[in-house]
Amino acid sequence: MHPMLNIAVKAARRAGGIINRASRNIDVIAVKEKAANDYVSEVDREAEQAIIRTLREAYPAHAILAEESGASGGSGNPEYQWIIDPLDGTTNFLHGFPQYAVSIALAQKGVITQAVIYDPGRNDLFTATKGRGAFLNETRLRVSKRPYIQSALIGTGFPYRELDHLDQYLGMMRDIIRNCAGLRRPGAASLDLAYVAAGRLDAFWELGLSKWDIAAGSLLITEAGGLVGNLQGNEGYLESGNIVAGNPKVFAQLLPLIAPHLTPALRG
Repeated sequence: MHPMLNIAVKAARRAGGIINRASRNIDVIAVKEKAANDYVSEVDREAEQAIIRTLREAYPAHAILAEESGASGGSGNPEYQWIIDPLDGTTNFLHGFPQYAVSIALAQKGVITQAVIYDPGRNDLFTATKGRGAFLNETRLRVSKRPYIQSALIGTGFPYRELDHLDQYLGMMRDIIRNCAGLRRPGAASLDLAYVAAGRLDAFWELGLSKWDIAAGSLLITEAGGLVGNLQGNEGYLESGNIVAGNPKVFAQLLPLIAPHLTPALRG
């Protein structure tokens, strides 16, 4: 395992331990609403601090972008930036709905080179290093081989914070439901992307995600032989937060179902 990935795994497991302990006493967790339907708990903050401490001990010069504490520089002018979501799926976690994960990615000069997504409830550890493949625990991952969208299981995330594009999203959803075997919305985008890499979902799309939701998952998918793009199938998804991912065949069949619903604001 690459030494930087090794440190990221250590950080993710520490955060996972905090999350698992807290999951046994959900009713006493202090929670704040950051924005409409967007929650942060003391568990998010504690898990994030554990991750940052672990990364800073090993790499004090690296910059960090984390969901709860924002961006912080390292001790130099770093080409490395860690991108962290300490608890993706907080709303699920707070309801005891067992679908949430820790997501840690490393960007080197803007390119994602290391990725860890850890599901602490199932002890599923998804990892990838650029050019070296993607793994679930010790098993090499490949995206699914399903050739037709009609037999595909597709993941998504409903808009919940920014509802400006809800009508466009519902149009996409309607057309995709008509053309696939099933649509799922488990509620933690990082884990949905890991499931695409593992072939558990054939494709995924969502609007308005943050960089920390998709950085690690995007590398897992490309290292597992899948494709990732914005809503038109191009680059720029890390910046826009609008993402389509899947095995190459289903990815190509998903884009034309999304295209008729794109406004100028969604074409970025």
